[in-house]
Amino acid sequence: MDLGLKDKLVLVTGSASGIGKATAKVYLQEGARVIVHGLTETEVSACVDDLATLGDVTGMAADLTNTVDSTALAEFAQMQGDVDVLVNNVGIFSVKPFEDLTDDDWMHYFNINVLSAVRMSRVFLPAMLKRGTGSIINMASEAAVKPLPQMVHYSVTKTAMLGLTRGMAELTKGTNVRVNSVLPGPTWTEGVEAYFDGLADQKGEPLDTIVDNYFKSDEPTSLIQRFVQPDEVARMIVTISASTASNGSAHRIEGGIIRNIL
Repeated sequence: MDLGLKDKLVLVTGSASGIGKATAKVYLQEGARVIVHGLTETEVSACVDDLATLGDVTGMAADLTNTVDSTALAEFAQMQGDVDVLVNNVGIFSVKPFEDLTDDDWMHYFNINVLSAVRMSRVFLPAMLKRGTGSIINMASEAAVKPLPQMVHYSVTKTAMLGLTRGMAELTKGTNVRVNSVLPGPTWTEGVEAYFDGLADQKGEPLDTIVDNYFKSDEPTSLIQRFVQPDEVARMIVTISASTASNGSAHRIEGGIIRNIL
């Protein structure tokens, strides 16, 4: 299916690995030009080298927790042309008891998971509105509407992404600019795999047992009873970003964890 993305310029933040890298790959397969981003030059270069055979891909390292680096990444992207699609994918997670979360912890999570998207959208949304076309995808999570007790700080930032998405979308009325969010469920990224490897070592149990028990005990409402794969999320991101009729919406790809008909 032709999504009409050939030669479109796409910026995917946090795309050196995981969902972001999988998303960059699908955009390239659709014929888009892609700018990848990571925290270090080493990981960005490795990502560009890995994806180069698929199409036109460039990249830049930047710390999106500060305006200087955020501005530099935006300027780098603008040097390539008008950004048609922005995927605000940068984000972190951790398991930590609520009572142990400090003010600094809360500010750190908001800075990375929410304000990174604000900083990039503040540049590209006005430019898209001026042209009358463009698409922004903000990465949320099933935890945005089903907060996780072991990750309250993470959950709250993802809820904020839903509000940010709808608020930005309201600014696009009457144009062909769209702003949507995507809500993945537990996804088997490198970071998640590392977390479960550590948990398996800690408990002295096989990794497969730990993973099976996770869905039985922590995510019993999951209908697929498995982790979502990065490429599954990536295909949804790319499809939604190309849809000219979807705007201001939250699109779920969480395996049915959220027991809700909407």
